[in-house]
Amino acid sequence: MASYDKPEVVERDVKDKEHEEDDKPIVVERDVKDKEHKEDDKPEVAERDVKDKGHKEDDKEEGKGGFLEKVKDFIHDIGEKIEGAIGFGKPTADLAALRISSINLEKAEFVIEILIKNPNPVPIPLIDINYLIESDGRKLISGLIPDAGTIQAHGEETVKIPVTLIYDDIKNTYDDIKPGSIIPYKIKVDLLVDVPVFGRITLPFEKTGEIPIPYKPDIDIEKIKFDRFSFEETVAVLHLKLENKNDFDLGLNDLDYEVWLCDESIGSVDLQKSANLVKNGITYIDIPITFRPKDFGSALWDMIRGKGTGYSMKGNINVDTPFGAMKLPITKEGGTTRIKKNKEDGGDDDDDDDEE
Repeated sequence: MASYDKPEVVERDVKDKEHEEDDKPIVVERDVKDKEHKEDDKPEVAERDVKDKGHKEDDKEEGKGGFLEKVKDFIHDIGEKIEGAIGFGKPTADLAALRISSINLEKAEFVIEILIKNPNPVPIPLIDINYLIESDGRKLISGLIPDAGTIQAHGEETVKIPVTLIYDDIKNTYDDIKPGSIIPYKIKVDLLVDVPVFGRITLPFEKTGEIPIPYKPDIDIEKIKFDRFSFEETVAVLHLKLENKNDFDLGLNDLDYEVWLCDESIGSVDLQKSANLVKNGITYIDIPITFRPKDFGSALWDMIRGKGTGYSMKGNINVDTPFGAMKLPITKEGGTTRIKKNKEDGGDDDDDDDEE
């Protein structure tokens, strides 16, 4: 009986093996399908992750921008509330005056006066003053005034800015600027102030105008005419010729100079009346003088004979101009003039050759 049972067992084992082998593909197939399903699922997960990250980044940027905007709006609102409650505001700057305090042949001195008003309840410091003077876009001079003072609370202050133009510097820099001319100018001023709430702000200011480059007039004694002649005291009139080489009129108010005839001083002379020296023109004026001919020694006889008489002049003239008063020097060395007597003193008193 035992010998017949073995084949059955073997067959069953074989069948079991066959069944097992038949079952394996099913398992493998399911595993493959599971793998395919898993691989199909992965892109969806990755894509979802990418989309989620994108949304998060957008939300982050949007949140960041929104936060900054909110901060800015908050600060702006607070600033407006403080300004409205306490009364803070921006200061103002306006030109109070522009004066030429001094002008002569060497330089012109300006004083720029700017009125600054502070509407704030606290003082504000004037940190810096920057200024620039230019002509036709070319710099003439610039400067900086640091720590220029303080503008009191709810107050106003006139700030004075002194400026000096040296004519030689201008003429040496720009050859086309000639003595006697008038040039345009522009003054630019920046006032830097520190205001609560607003911080540091700049108050700009500009002013345009014209400034002269003055030139001294030429002066000559055309002739000397006697009104009364004696050795002790002679009264005469100096016929002066003045040439104004400037592009503007000169209002002659006063003469301050000394005259020498034949190397002898006849003293200073006085202007009897004012005169207008027209621009780029020649003007004649008469100046009375008194002197003692006997002090001239041998040169007196040359004067009496009507020969040429040497003279010199040195001093200043005071004039008014469209740009203010000026004191201009006048000099004349080695000039020659002629003495002319009237008929009562033996002269011909002929004025036909007089220039008026």
